[in-house]
Amino acid sequence: MASIETASLGDVSQLVELLSSLFAQEHEFCPNRAKQEHGLSLIIAKPEIGRILVAREGPEIVGMVNLLNTVSTAEGGFALQLEDLIIKDGYRGRGIGSALVRRAIEFGKTNGFVRILLLTDCTNEYAIRFYKKHGFDVSSMVPMKQLLA
Repeated sequence: MASIETASLGDVSQLVELLSSLFAQEHEFCPNRAKQEHGLSLIIAKPEIGRILVAREGPEIVGMVNLLNTVSTAEGGFALQLEDLIIKDGYRGRGIGSALVRRAIEFGKTNGFVRILLLTDCTNEYAIRFYKKHGFDVSSMVPMKQLLA
């Protein structure tokens, strides 16, 4: 089984490869190495922004999940936004994604976060079942976005 740990700046290159795989599957996102390197480096260098957890088999990163810090006024406390859960091809179906989500939940509870929020494509029935299995509920809220840059 893979070990789960916090990513370091030395992991950025492998994380970009995972994000490229993830963003190639999403119709709203496009892989862009420079942007992904910059975003990952910002998070890793400043833990107050968030945490990236990685699943590692030896020196190889085989999965990741991104946890961004925010505040929920509704819940009256710090909250996490879970993004970018991806497992490398050839490693799926081994429980690595579940291990990353369990560790994310444990991290949130241990550090006093009051909620974890995530977005998944409404047509991705596999992802919806996966997250429900881990205690997440479907929200009636509708995500909206506006790109500023």
